[in-house]
Amino acid sequence: MPPPESHQTHVYPGPMSATAGTQQIREAVEVLRRGGVIAFPTDTLYGLGAWAFSREGVERTFVIKGRPSSMALPLLLAEASQLADVAAEVPEVAWTLVRRFWPGALTLVLRKSPAIPDLVTGGEPTVAVRIPDHPVARELVRLLGAPITGTSANRTGAPPARTAQQVIEQLGDAVDLVVDGGECPLGSPSTVVDCTQGALRILREGAISREALEEALGAPLSATR
Repeated sequence: MPPPESHQTHVYPGPMSATAGTQQIREAVEVLRRGGVIAFPTDTLYGLGAWAFSREGVERTFVIKGRPSSMALPLLLAEASQLADVAAEVPEVAWTLVRRFWPGALTLVLRKSPAIPDLVTGGEPTVAVRIPDHPVARELVRLLGAPITGTSANRTGAPPARTAQQVIEQLGDAVDLVVDGGECPLGSPSTVVDCTQGALRILREGAISREALEEALGAPLSATR
């Protein structure tokens, strides 16, 4: 699938109440609705976003990133209430983590809702989700009214992007629009916890430490695999 002829870089200037910033977010949402792919800031790293229910957008995300379609794409939400739209079940222990760490740099792996396309999850029965602690990312999801993909905005195997300029240097005109929200504050990936096997398991230790998770749960976690 060929990339668009050119990208646009929009600057998100500040609070969501700023008229110019809101307009730029609305333009980004329109790109998503048309099956486009955008890059946008989160609390961790810049993300590569497509509307989760746009086959064209999701397929292009795999192509742009150079990621095998057998590898699932994480989804971003705006509110915890949206878990009901993406997950078939949410264990109480997962709610404990939600209440403590969302919005924030914690991704939870849950049993997916039948509504989530298999293309998003690489054919697996699970889905990875989080609410980022960044107003731009959450407003994109809120205005779209549906989850967006949140894989890091870089080529597979290349360093992740912490600024819009780093996104452009790697991805160039492959994406339809880059929302420049400044430097991502954390600069490291989210921690990923599997909540589908009974005992929780850390799949990737990132911005949130094992110690912080165990303190919140009051129990040790299984070893990272």
